[in-house]
Amino acid sequence: MEKATFAAGCFWGVESAFREINGVVSTRVGYTGGNIENPTYEIVCTDKSGHAEAVEVEYDPKKVSFEKLLNVFWESHDPTTLNKQGPDIGTQYRSAIFYHTPAQQATALDSLEQLRLSKKFKTPIVTQVVPAETFYPAEEYHQRYLEKQGIKHCNIKRNED
Repeated sequence: MEKATFAAGCFWGVESAFREINGVVSTRVGYTGGNIENPTYEIVCTDKSGHAEAVEVEYDPKKVSFEKLLNVFWESHDPTTLNKQGPDIGTQYRSAIFYHTPAQQATALDSLEQLRLSKKFKTPIVTQVVPAETFYPAEEYHQRYLEKQGIKHCNIKRNED
């Protein structure tokens, strides 16, 4: 099994999208990329901890490729809005790929460049590609939140042509 970590705004909808993919063994939402240990949702929401709301995906690379996970990531949010997704504003809602291996880094950078060259978006892509850091699982009530609420998806308006 391998891990991939993505930040794409509110983690509830992103987690739901990854859970639908064959080959994804598990997901968990949480916080990464910040400057304090063991952050809570309340601290992350102050926009002062530096953490992003993120989804850690455990997957079987024999059943699903990292490239496929990247495609789900790109389709799950608007990668052109800096520190904002829909009504959510703050650095905790930034777009980022937290790579775990040099191969993930290279694949993520290539995917990002291909998306830029495609001119799919009207404005520049602001997604960060950065090394994975400590991942702190979010509180239990955030895990599989949409599923618990009986909701399928969060819809974010995308800045596409």
